[in-house]
Order: sequence, then structure tokens, then C-alpha cells
Amino acid sequence: MHLSVIIITYNEERNIERCLKSVLGIADEIVVVDSFSTDQTERICLQYGVKIIQRKFDGYGTQKQFAANQAKFEYVLSLDADEELSEALRGAILIEKEKWAHTCYSFNRKNFYCNVPIRFCGWYPDKQVRLFNRLKTNWDNKSVHESIDIQNKREAFHLHGDLNHYTCYSITEHQEKEKKYARINADTLIKEGKHVYLVTPYIKSAFRFLKTYIIKLGILDGYYGLIISKTLAKSSYYKYTWARKQS
Repeated sequence: MHLSVIIITYNEERNIERCLKSVLGIADEIVVVDSFSTDQTERICLQYGVKIIQRKFDGYGTQKQFAANQAKFEYVLSLDADEELSEALRGAILIEKEKWAHTCYSFNRKNFYCNVPIRFCGWYPDKQVRLFNRLKTNWDNKSVHESIDIQNKREAFHLHGDLNHYTCYSITEHQEKEKKYARINADTLIKEGKHVYLVTPYIKSAFRFLKTYIIKLGILDGYYGLIISKTLAKSSYYKYTWARKQS
């Protein structure tokens, strides 16, 4: 049985090699859809003999959907450049690859923040569905927080092992990333015609902080748990503030 691995990239020279190395030996094909990187991403990919397609980025969901459609084989493993398979997950995928008994598969994602694994904040086990039969399902078309188009993650067969995710290497990087997501989400609210009240940004940001830090036990992640909770709260505030200003 065969497996295509698909990865979307943009200026991922510090991450892409780690990602590629983690799928060597299980991938029968690696397809990288790159958004015209200006760093060494393409050069590194070519060293590993991957198929590279250049495409303008128009949203995470549509970009990953396009990548899946370029795959040669029926089953696809979709990864981000800042992710890698753990040895346990590699082994689990190899076993399933012998028979492909299910339409889609899920596994836990372990998120690293400034190279420290985050145990709470709602960031672990962070169940992901990334391995699927592309002829039966695919990515949705959401601009951000995209997912495989299934009704419930419980429909997926769960594999042992973690997908390691190196979210950011500094607090500033996380803050900038969340601002970008906030802008995309604000645009989505505007397109959907959602009305944003004056108090909404304050209520949403306060709830986001309480949910992450208290309900999701971010407090147990110490200093980084506090920083993550504050950053996500600010992202929520920006999202609704920008949406209100533009509506």
C-alpha cells in the first residue's frame, strides 16, 4: 500500500528539514506546495527529492485542499512544516499502511512553546485528523483553523503516538502569529455579516483568558501557561475589535 505526504510552506527553512526527515521511510511520495518562499525552503526540499509546486496562498484550508488533490496516491498524510512525526506515530502509521482499513485516522499533537512541551492550556492532547483517504474526504475551505471535513473526530481511527508541533520559538513570534490569525478571523466575521457589539471584544477576550488559564488548566503550565493565555485573549480582542471597525 502507498502513502502521499503533503506539506504547505512559506519561508520554513528552519523547520522543513526536520519535518521531511520524520516521514522518510513511510512516504512513497512527498508533495510540497510552497507560497513562493524567499528563503532556503525550496533548496532544502529539492535535496530530499520532493515534488514542489508553487501556488499563491489563499487560505489554509484551500491551500491544503489543493495539495491533497496533487497527491498521486489515495491515502494522504497532511503535515505543516513545523511538525514532525514521533517514532511511536511513525510505527503506528507503518502498521496501518499495510492494510488501510479506515477512511481517516487521528492522533494526538504535542505542542512545543519556546521548545517547552505544553501539557495543558487545551493544547494537549490536541487531537488531529491528518491521515485520510482523499477520494472520500478532504480539507474544508476555512481560511484558518481548517480541518478534515468529517462530522465528528470520533469517526476517525485513533493511532498511538504524538505529532510534535513546534509552534513558535519566542513569545514575540507567537504574538505576531496570533495577530495574523485574528485578522483572518475578523475578515471571516465580516464576510458572514456577523454583528459585533461594543462590549463584545472585552467579553470574548476575558472569557478566552479564563477558559485557557483556569478551565483548561493553563495555570499548571507555569510562566508559559500565563503567557499563552494572555496572548490568546489579546488575539480574541483584536479579532472582534477589527471586525467591529470594518463592519
